[in-house]
Amino acid sequence: MALKDYSDEFKADAVALYESTPGATYKSIAADLGINRATLREWVLRDRERRGVTAAGAKPAAAHRAAAPADPDERVRQLEARVAELEASERKLAIERDILRKAAKYFAGETNW
Repeated sequence: MALKDYSDEFKADAVALYESTPGATYKSIAADLGINRATLREWVLRDRERRGVTAAGAKPAAAHRAAAPADPDERVRQLEARVAELEASERKLAIERDILRKAAKYFAGETNW
């Protein structure tokens, strides 16, 4: 199997996507980007090492959802948490879209029609 050479920008975008996605796994992000899970893991670990971030404190675990409470204040807190979750999802989609645009532009330049 031939080794693929990814640009530093692509690597940085992939790491940023993984780090900014709550509850993401190497497998899910790698599948979305069409790369090997171990390759993404290596990029993330190198980036964390470069930044001096420990693996334990790098990415918080996803919060578990509970049933809707009767207390209105608690309901507001849950809704605010859901809004934050949706905003994080929107950021992830925007990053994915940007990666795909760059890839499309790159591959369009590679073809000789």
